[in-house]
Amino acid sequence: MEQPTTSSVNTTLKIPTIRVFNAIVWFNRLALAIIFIWFGYLKLIQVSPAEPLVQHLHNITLVRYIPLHTFLIILGLIEVAVGILWLFPPFTKLAFLFFGLHMFTTFLPLFYLPADTWQHAFVLTLTGQYIVKNIVLVASACTIWFANNNIAKLYSEV
Repeated sequence: MEQPTTSSVNTTLKIPTIRVFNAIVWFNRLALAIIFIWFGYLKLIQVSPAEPLVQHLHNITLVRYIPLHTFLIILGLIEVAVGILWLFPPFTKLAFLFFGLHMFTTFLPLFYLPADTWQHAFVLTLTGQYIVKNIVLVASACTIWFANNNIAKLYSEV
C-alpha cells in the first residue's frame, strides 16, 4: 500500500478547512445582515428600544442640523442598507466602510452621555453594556474583511 505524499495530505486537509472558513464567513455575513436589517427596520417604524438613547445623543450633537424624525429615518435606512450590503461579497468594502462609521457613532454615548452609560469607573449601565457588546460585531466584520482580502491567497495555497 502506497503512503500519501505530503502535498496530497495538505490538499485534502485544506479543502475542508477552506469550506469551513467560507461557512464561518457566511455565518458572520448573515448575522450582521440580520442585526442591521432588523434594528434599522425598528428605527424606520419608530419602535426601536434604542430610540431614547439616539434621541438623547441627537439632542446634544445634531439637533441644530437635522430634525430627529429625519435623522431616525436616515439612520434606519443606513442600517438596513448596511445589512443588505453584507450579503453581497462584491460590496464588502462598502459595507465595512459604512459599518465602521456606524460603529464609531454607536460608541459616542460612552463619551457624550456618561450618565446614561456608566454607573462609575469600569461599571457600565445596561445601556453601556448594550453599546460595548458591539465589539463582537466589530470582530465579526473584521473576520469578513480578512476573508474578503485574503480568500484568493487561501485558494492558491491548495
